[in-house]
Amino acid sequence: MLWRKLERTRRLLGGQYKRFCIRNVMKAWFGYEANDDCIWRVCHLSEQEGWNELPLPSLNPRKHRELLRAIVAVETGISYWRINLKALDAAYSIAFPNSTPIDVNKKGKRVKSYVTKRN
Repeated sequence: MLWRKLERTRRLLGGQYKRFCIRNVMKAWFGYEANDDCIWRVCHLSEQEGWNELPLPSLNPRKHRELLRAIVAVETGISYWRINLKALDAAYSIAFPNSTPIDVNKKGKRVKSYVTKRN
């Protein structure tokens, strides 16, 4: 549900000619509750800057996974490290079924190489 809400927010902000950034996402989701301190904590946990433009969730999901993880941690009071990444990754696969899974490049998994040989 969070992944779909994030995608809807991206479209909403684009329709309003606003930047798709952490600050605007937080303001859209939480209104006046998203004060500077709350936004700073989310940015600090996700290791991103509040005004930087976010890429599409379906193309670069790792930044968004960390963003969602930080939002859940700050808003619920759960430790950032206790958020279940497997659940976030599974939800991503459901929300964006035609996209590449988030955990493609993890250790132990084989990744196909598309490098062509030169003669």
